[in-house]
Amino acid sequence: MSEQQLNQAYVLTLSCPDRPGIVHAVAGALLVAGCNILDSQQYGSPATGNFFMRVEVTTAASAAELRAALEPVAEAFGMQWGLHAVGQKVRTLVMASTSAHCLNDLLFQQRSGTLPIEIPAIVSNHQDLAGLAGFYGIPFHYIPVTKDTKVQAEDKLRALIAEHDIELTVLARYMQILSDELCTELTGKAINIHHSFLPSFKGARPYHQAHARGVKLIGATAHYVTAALDEGPIIEQEVIRVDHARTAEQFVQMGRDVEGRTLVQAVQWHAEHRVLLDGNRTVVFN
Repeated sequence: MSEQQLNQAYVLTLSCPDRPGIVHAVAGALLVAGCNILDSQQYGSPATGNFFMRVEVTTAASAAELRAALEPVAEAFGMQWGLHAVGQKVRTLVMASTSAHCLNDLLFQQRSGTLPIEIPAIVSNHQDLAGLAGFYGIPFHYIPVTKDTKVQAEDKLRALIAEHDIELTVLARYMQILSDELCTELTGKAINIHHSFLPSFKGARPYHQAHARGVKLIGATAHYVTAALDEGPIIEQEVIRVDHARTAEQFVQMGRDVEGRTLVQAVQWHAEHRVLLDGNRTVVFN
C-alpha cells in the first residue's frame, strides 16, 4: 500500500430525520471501507428533528468503493449526503459591482492558499473592477444589467456557470437582485455578503439606516442566497462597536473590513464542507 493511498482523506457530510442507530451505521460502513476516522461531529436539531453529521476519514479505498459502502446506509436512513476529497478546490464564480474590498479579500486569500477554492471567472455589471481581476490573472466578464436585459444577463451567467463547472457562486457586494428562478437554481450554492447585522436594516444603505437609529454595533452577515431578499440561511456574522460621534460615512468605512472577513470565513467553511442546511437555518461544524 503506497503512502499516497494511506493518506487519502475524505469528508462525509449527511443529514436525515433523527432516529437511533445513525452513528453506529455510519461508523460501521466506514469500518467496512477500511476508514480511519480523524474527526467526527454531529448535531440533532430539537426544533426540526433532523440529524447532521460531518466525518473526516483517511482510507486506502477509492471514492467509488467508499460510496458503495455508504449508499445502503444512506438509503436506509433517507439521508442527503455528500462525499468530498479533502483539499479538492471548490470551483467558484465571484460577482461584484463597483466595491473592490470583498472581491480583493477573496482573491488575496485564495492566492495565499487560505481558501480552498479555484476562481475561473469574475462577473460584474460594471467595468470598474476589471483591473483588479487582471492583476490576479482571472478572466473578467462584463455583463451589464438593466430592467430590459435582466433575463439575457442571467442566461449569460448560467452559461458561464455551466462552462466552468461552477460549484459555488459568491456575491461579493454585487448590487443587483437575482431573479427568483435563478435564486432557486442556486439554492445552497450561492453566498451573499450583506453589510448589516441581519435581520436588522435590510435592503439598501443599511449603514445609513443604522446611523439614523443611533446603533452602537454595526456588522456584516454572510448568508445563502434565496428568493426572499436578505433572508437566506445565515452562515457567519461579525460586529464592531460604534458611537454617536461617528458619521454614516465612517460607518461605511469601518464596515468594509468586517464585510471582507465575514465573507471569507463563510466561503472557507462552505468550501471545507462544514455548513449544512436545516430549513432556513444552518448547522456550521467547527
